[in-house]
Amino acid sequence: MAQSVWGYDSDNGPERWHENYPLAKGDKQSPIEINSKDVQHDSSLSSWHASYDPGAAKTILNNGRTCRVVFDDTFDRSVLRGGPLSGAYRLRQLHLHWGSCDQHGSEHVIDGVKYAAELHMVHWNPKHGNFAGALKQPDGVAVVGIFLKVGQTPKPEMKRILEEIENIKTKGKEAPFLHFDPSILFPKSRDYWTYHGSFTTPPCEECITWILLREPIEVSSDQMAKLRSLSKNSENEPVSPLVDNWRPPQPLKGRIVRASFK
Repeated sequence: MAQSVWGYDSDNGPERWHENYPLAKGDKQSPIEINSKDVQHDSSLSSWHASYDPGAAKTILNNGRTCRVVFDDTFDRSVLRGGPLSGAYRLRQLHLHWGSCDQHGSEHVIDGVKYAAELHMVHWNPKHGNFAGALKQPDGVAVVGIFLKVGQTPKPEMKRILEEIENIKTKGKEAPFLHFDPSILFPKSRDYWTYHGSFTTPPCEECITWILLREPIEVSSDQMAKLRSLSKNSENEPVSPLVDNWRPPQPLKGRIVRASFK
């Protein structure tokens, strides 16, 4: 498996990532399954808050593995604070993981429940100088994870991202994505689980403080179908649906999951 071609198929999927990326077998890998009975309520966990500048949104792209929205992170214009974090973390990008049907697609699993998709908002700690530097530090990155479940009252705010899908149908396509405040995607409840883990894609750096929101947001079946209409191949190649771009849960290896709620 060449380093550039990791993916989600049987020949280059999560089971084989460790061949080129040894960290994928590390002790603090993500995602995980969260079992309520093993979670520790931590009354010292404060609430988290985000202040995002809609002007920081730049582009949306299909990189063949996910749909990603990129933000300007050259200064503290869109930041996440509070919760388990010390200091402000800058928003760099958000992306999604989803399944081939509405019954699975999330990376984290809660008490055996899989959601249709999972949204990740990736932030980094500017005290480490730059994003590359942050990847090498245990407190380098903070990711807010939001579950998407299929329901009757879809969140209208998801529409903005999904409307742009038409412009990035194939791998390598990128389109302007301006004036967007991602905080509109947050659920009402700010309850969260937190633990120390990794990126869920190679090289799987173990630098992430996860803030996983308990309350999912709703999307429609049609909206999920739109995500699945993306192709993981380039324009001049046969269409191959971009689906099941999720990594299965990894061993907890003694880590403690803390909750901000009882």
